[in-house]
Amino acid sequence: MLPTPDTSHVAYERVYEPAEDSFLLLDTLSSPSETSFLQTRFYVSPASGTPTPPEPLVVEIGPGSGVVIAFVTAHASTLLGTRNILTGAVDMNAYACAATTETVRRAVTSNPATASMAFLGAVQGDLVSPLRDHSVDVLIFNPPYVPTAQLPSREELPDGGRIDTENAFDEDSYLLSLSYAGGQDGMETTDRLLDSLPRVLSDRGCAYVLLCAQNKPEEVKERARCLGGGTWKVETVGLSGNQAGWEKLQIIRICREM
Repeated sequence: MLPTPDTSHVAYERVYEPAEDSFLLLDTLSSPSETSFLQTRFYVSPASGTPTPPEPLVVEIGPGSGVVIAFVTAHASTLLGTRNILTGAVDMNAYACAATTETVRRAVTSNPATASMAFLGAVQGDLVSPLRDHSVDVLIFNPPYVPTAQLPSREELPDGGRIDTENAFDEDSYLLSLSYAGGQDGMETTDRLLDSLPRVLSDRGCAYVLLCAQNKPEEVKERARCLGGGTWKVETVGLSGNQAGWEKLQIIRICREM
C-alpha cells in the first residue's frame, strides 16, 4: 500500500479534511486496473522506438488539503509508469491552494525516488478556467456533491464578504461550504465541470469524477457519453460506502475513445 501524504499542517476550519471520498480516490488511482490503464495510455518506453509524446499533465480541480494530487505527484512512477509527468491543481479557496502546495512539498520530499519531476503549483480559480484548451491529460475532481437548496454565495456574508475578526467564522463556514454544497441533486458544480471536458482534455485525456448516489450516477454516465456531441467511454472504476445509503460513493472514469 502506498503511503498517504501528510496533511497535519492543514487548517481544517478553512479547508476540507480528507475523508472517505478522498481515500476512495487514492484507492482507485492506485488499483491494479487503473495503474494498468494509465500506464498503457500515457507511458511510452524509450526502447519501443515510438516518438515520445509530451509529458502527461495531471490536474486536480478542488484539491482541498491536496492529499490526492500530492499522492499522484509523490507516486508518479508507480501510478503512471514514469516520473516524467507534470502535476498541478486549481481551487477557489486560497487557503486550499496554500495547503495543497505544502502537502505536495512534503509528499515529494518523503518519496524522492518515485515523485513527479515537476509540480506546477496550485492556482486560485473557478474549475478549469485557468487551463488552456486540450492541455490536461488526467483530470481529477472530488466535487461538492451533497444536494443543497442552493450553492454558497459570498454575497450572504456580512459586510459583502470582507474578512475581519467579527465575521471570520462566517468566512470559514463559507469556504468549507464550497467543498460540499452541490446545489440541486448535488450536481450544479459537477455539471459545469462535465461540460468543460471536451474543451480542456487532450486527445488522450481522461477524467476521474466522484459521485454519490443522490447525484443519479447512471444518468450522469449516460450524459457524459455524449459530451460535446462526441463519443466518450464512461466506466465506474471505484465504489465505496453503504449500499443502501445515499452516501454511497463511486468514481467514474470519462475518456475520449482512442
